[in-house]
Amino acid sequence: MTELFVDGLLDGQLERHAEVTAAMRDQLPQVQAVADELIRRLGAGGVLYTYGNGGSAADAQHLAGELIGRYLRERRPLPAVALVGDAAVVSCIANDYSYDDVFARQVTALVRPQDMVVGFSTSGTSPTVVKGLAAARANGACSVAFTSARGKDLAAAADLAVVVPAEETARIQEMHVLALHLVSELVDRWAAGTDTETAR
Repeated sequence: MTELFVDGLLDGQLERHAEVTAAMRDQLPQVQAVADELIRRLGAGGVLYTYGNGGSAADAQHLAGELIGRYLRERRPLPAVALVGDAAVVSCIANDYSYDDVFARQVTALVRPQDMVVGFSTSGTSPTVVKGLAAARANGACSVAFTSARGKDLAAAADLAVVVPAEETARIQEMHVLALHLVSELVDRWAAGTDTETAR
């Protein structure tokens, strides 16, 4: 039973992961565009703001951590804020207004035209993510969607988008981590001042 489970179900999961990973090559120009725009905005004094729900909230915190800390190279910390971490602010907005507004209200309060806002959504239909990116555009900032084949409307409404060519939540989240690591690699090289430094 165990052998059948491992050889069947788990092997199939790995094969599907590899298939979607290979398909992500088509998204490399979009990943490059996000990194280039983020570099431009960070270089001009901008800040990255990011958010999502559930596993996507963890992705948002992951991206902020890679920028404030480091990805692979010693370099200066970069300004990034995950809008999911302040329980008092999130619960206040959810209680006094609506949970749908938890990110949009923060974006409206904090984001400036030189900033970038990244919303992670596996479905591409989450009202919190949709409204947050709309608020970013209203503030004149760059709006970025990390989404999936299910989120084409969200992608179309954002300035830039990385769209995972899959519909399974697990595979989408795995590719979002891959994409944020690819963005981090490019930003890391820029912030370290070299494209040839040997990574740690």
